[in-house]
Amino acid sequence: MSLVFLGILSAPLLFPQSSSERLTVGTPQKVVGKRNQSVQIHIPLSILTGYHVNNDKPPDPSLIPMKLTWTSLGALEGGQVTYPKPETIKVGDMSLAVFTGKVDLVVNFKVSANAPGGPGAAAGRLEYQACNNTTCYPPKRVDITVPYQVQ
Repeated sequence: MSLVFLGILSAPLLFPQSSSERLTVGTPQKVVGKRNQSVQIHIPLSILTGYHVNNDKPPDPSLIPMKLTWTSLGALEGGQVTYPKPETIKVGDMSLAVFTGKVDLVVNFKVSANAPGGPGAAAGRLEYQACNNTTCYPPKRVDITVPYQVQ
């Protein structure tokens, strides 16, 4: 009976579950700025080894691009995203422009001229689709929060 119990406990080790975390988003640093000041943040992304995500402008319109949109900016304005330079990989007959490994999204904001002093947060959503060389997984959405302090 103890062998059966041991077998049940070790089953997850023998048959690991597939990870849905093929891309993880690190915590952006707090933005600190004065009114009318331009500020820049880096949003670190980590893509699991063996996977890739399409860049923001994939060559084939049927591919799902990575896209960061802002749902609330608070005291910040703009939110222009600069995506890293993609690498080109070949999967079957297709050449793909993708992100792999560790990359940063760079975002430029301006602190509003009439922003109240103190803390706040901008909220956004990152959309992407992770793939390996044989399978593309359902698209994902990840909420992103950028904390800020207006001086």
